[in-house]
Amino acid sequence: MPILEVKSLQKSFGKTEVLRDIDFTIDKGETISIIGSSGSGKTTLLRCLNFLEKPSAGQIVVADEIIFDSNNLTKQRESDLRKKRLHFGLVFQGFNLFPQYTALKNVKMASELLAKDREDYKKNKKASLNAIDKSARELLAQMGLADKMESYPHQLSGGQQQRVAIARALALTPDILCFDEPTSALDPELTGEVLKAIRELAEQKRTMIIVTHEMAFAKAVSDRVIFMDGGVIVEQGDPNKVLGDPEHERTRQFLRNYGD
Repeated sequence: MPILEVKSLQKSFGKTEVLRDIDFTIDKGETISIIGSSGSGKTTLLRCLNFLEKPSAGQIVVADEIIFDSNNLTKQRESDLRKKRLHFGLVFQGFNLFPQYTALKNVKMASELLAKDREDYKKNKKASLNAIDKSARELLAQMGLADKMESYPHQLSGGQQQRVAIARALALTPDILCFDEPTSALDPELTGEVLKAIRELAEQKRTMIIVTHEMAFAKAVSDRVIFMDGGVIVEQGDPNKVLGDPEHERTRQFLRNYGD
């Protein structure tokens, strides 16, 4: 049973169609990589899934819950949108860490804010905060940052900052973890440490959607690859097939140009 179903998703900005009839599913524990040229709609798709942009049409279903349906639109309160966003964790290109807080505080902060509405927090604030702190420390250690918890973002390399951002996304235990070109802002020598962290998450069967230009990585880590062009899914399937022997000429052209 899919954990995510995207049906006929569309997004327009004015008269410009950015996404057109996007259909795909993802099963629990599956990793999907999305590839394509700049402007093909990859980032907009992630932003629509995370409700950073409102889709123009279509349906999004997570764990059998319809979280967006253009045929049944009601005015969304910000609290409702925040709840829907919790299904997804998003790791941005540019880290988006809070510079005034330590790595540990960056990872804990959203969990601490959300905890205030929970009954366990109201009954025992100290125990709740201790549990959040313990979880954040474990996530940073998992990312290889056990010795950087009290460091501020400016004291960390780009690769370390991105691994803090991954830990922060994981802290809210999302159903699906999304990466928007997570290595595009990194020097080549720092790219490997971030890809290694993502590969380990794939081996743990975290459900992930990865927008990437790292073709070899996509081939190695993905259960499926989706190629987008002009706001549509041109091709999707087994990584070896899509990246090694694609059916569509547009996919072949993209891969030839990528290799130049």
